[in-house]
Amino acid sequence: QVQLVESGGGLVQAGGSLRLSCAASGGTFRSYAMGWFRQAPGKERELVARISSSGGSTGYPDSVKGRFTISRDNAKNTVYLQMNSLKPEDTAVYYCASGANWFSFTSWGQGTQVTVTS
Repeated sequence: QVQLVESGGGLVQAGGSLRLSCAASGGTFRSYAMGWFRQAPGKERELVARISSSGGSTGYPDSVKGRFTISRDNAKNTVYLQMNSLKPEDTAVYYCASGANWFSFTSWGQGTQVTVTS
């Protein structure tokens, strides 16, 4: 069972940037697809970025495309989410997740809060 720990959240003004990190342990990181999700108060959890096990493929919803970039360093067992041009509507708890493929995520971190002020 892989353990995931997110870091890098915080308070930022609209237009600013943050970089989230997710450190994995207890599994074979390079074999997992990874994803970043977010959940705002009163809303369902939504996928914001996903990356294949090799890092060769990535995917984003239209709401963050062009602003968010997911990447991974398999040597460091870490996945990143670079968030630029942040908007107040990006405010949420951000979670990383792992899975055997990027359609099915089975392990989750505890989340990190991102708050964007206007």
